[in-house]
Amino acid sequence: MDAEFPPVRAVLFDLGGVLLTTDWDRALAAWQPHSGLPPARLRELFAFDEPFRSHETGHLDDAGYFAHLRQVLALDCDVAQVEAGFNAILVAEIAETVALLEALRGRVPRHAISNTNRAHVAHIRSAFPGFLDRFDRVFTSHEMGHRKPQAAAFQHVLREIGLPPAEVLLFDDLAGNIDAAAALGLQAVLVKGPADVRAALESRGLIAAS
Repeated sequence: MDAEFPPVRAVLFDLGGVLLTTDWDRALAAWQPHSGLPPARLRELFAFDEPFRSHETGHLDDAGYFAHLRQVLALDCDVAQVEAGFNAILVAEIAETVALLEALRGRVPRHAISNTNRAHVAHIRSAFPGFLDRFDRVFTSHEMGHRKPQAAAFQHVLREIGLPPAEVLLFDDLAGNIDAAAALGLQAVLVKGPADVRAALESRGLIAAS
């Protein structure tokens, strides 16, 4: 173990971009046949707007959010098709990083923290059976009522797992989330690919060096 790092007593993984590949273009492609809007306009109108954030913090339910999308994107289809397009962003497990997550089994608690919503969690359970079961705890924004990079999201996790921030190692693919977590004292690693996860785990003695 590198002496510069405090001991890690829990590992906290973001999901999308770290353990699962995501692609919002797949949602737009699924919705396009149901909209009279040209593709460029559809892309412009689909935004991480206030209803999106409210959906991810549990203040707007799936039905309300999908109704919002139908209106804003001029979708002439039923709610099930709106939801199917929304779920299409979840593409596949990132096998190499999932293997690293599995290598931690029995060595240190493994938790997840994700800005997400009830529809996506249900789809993950259906499309990737057993994936979420790999974690000791899964902390989702729609259940916490807070989204990363809000400090309250990380503070909620720390309270629940009962550890000081310096003993928690976070992996996330967004710099803003990393900066917010680091400001609270977490060991925070920006992930651009599986190699970043492997290097951080090896440097802290959590897995053997390859």
